[in-house]
Amino acid sequence: MFNIVLFEPEIPQNTGNVARTCACTGSSLHLIRPFLFEISDKTLKRAGLDYWDKVNVFYYDNLADFFVKNKGAPVFYIETKAQKLYTEITYPDGAFLMFGKETKGLPDELVLNNLDHAVKIPMRDSIRSLNLSNSVAIVLYEALRQKGFELK
Repeated sequence: MFNIVLFEPEIPQNTGNVARTCACTGSSLHLIRPFLFEISDKTLKRAGLDYWDKVNVFYYDNLADFFVKNKGAPVFYIETKAQKLYTEITYPDGAFLMFGKETKGLPDELVLNNLDHAVKIPMRDSIRSLNLSNSVAIVLYEALRQKGFELK
């Protein structure tokens, strides 16, 4: 099983889509505040359809709270500024795959202090980034592929 972490998500539809992906794969969803929407937002619920009860969702007040509650866990930072490709990493069971907010990504210092666990999805230099929910699916399915698609 893998853990998807969204740092300060801004768009409810993306978070709902990620929740649906987590439900389909047996992954847990970790949400780090602040959010730019209400968890009860109808667009969030609509994007996740009726899968919310099939997802283990964890909430954190901030990044420090996340690290305190998941001390020592393997965390991989998915960020356009990383040097390694997401396919160059072996993801251990229980790994946390952290994605940044839609408009700014992850904090620079977080990525720079963890370059050995920072990965990127290749894309053209002239494009800023992929959609958040698409990025989650790409990296999560690579991690699942490495484990023989054992869906629990």
